[in-house]
Amino acid sequence: MQTQDASSGWDEQISRMFLDYGRYFVPERERQLQIVVDLVPPLDQPFTVVELCCGEGLLAQALLERGPTCTVQGLDGSPEMLRRAQERLAPYGGRFQAKLFDLAEKSWRKAEPPVHAVVSSLSIHHLEGPQKQTLFCDVYHMLARGGVFVIADLVEPAHPRGRDLSARAWDEAVRERSLEIDGHPAAFDFFERERWNTYRYLDPEDIDKPSRLFDQLKWLEQAGLVNIDVHWMRAGHVIFSGWKPDDDPAGRLDS
Repeated sequence: MQTQDASSGWDEQISRMFLDYGRYFVPERERQLQIVVDLVPPLDQPFTVVELCCGEGLLAQALLERGPTCTVQGLDGSPEMLRRAQERLAPYGGRFQAKLFDLAEKSWRKAEPPVHAVVSSLSIHHLEGPQKQTLFCDVYHMLARGGVFVIADLVEPAHPRGRDLSARAWDEAVRERSLEIDGHPAAFDFFERERWNTYRYLDPEDIDKPSRLFDQLKWLEQAGLVNIDVHWMRAGHVIFSGWKPDDDPAGRLDS
């Protein structure tokens, strides 16, 4: 579910590592996928969902399986991730459309016609705070009236004690998952060796740049989104969303 373009420091070696270990490293991965899908209301008529950094296509598959009228545009900065997604989603034919992109660039941030939903899992934390603010505004303009923007991501704890709690909780989640899947902690040992726990090992040169949840909720509101809510949280991982109003008396809507 996580990927990024090479300019951010994410490369194909990290993509392959995540493909192998993502099932261990992402807390409650299946539950997160289901929550994101549940936040995208199905329609009887054809509709489009844009997924930012689609990875190997797990979320896209869940969206496509939920109903026959959905098309997913899967964007990713990793050719390896896109290749794996296309292999996984080949049975859905043209309902999955893969495209190489750079999350930080603006050229892809247009949708004609506007889309029903934009979803993102473990990608936006690679952007700096001002870049996130700009992205939220651009996504607002991509959405059709009544459309939803759903984000599943890492967030920055507001206090050092919160950071310590998140670090310990993430270790615990990966250890539990390792024992659940394999019956031994080898995957957790790898997680530790690779210093994957952002809350324990973050440094200024890291590719992870999480922002505080409170700030991001405000940025969604400033972008024009409404009904902003938090739906799930564990180990510094959060799912939150905002909706484009069905009507905007201030005239912000242009879709």
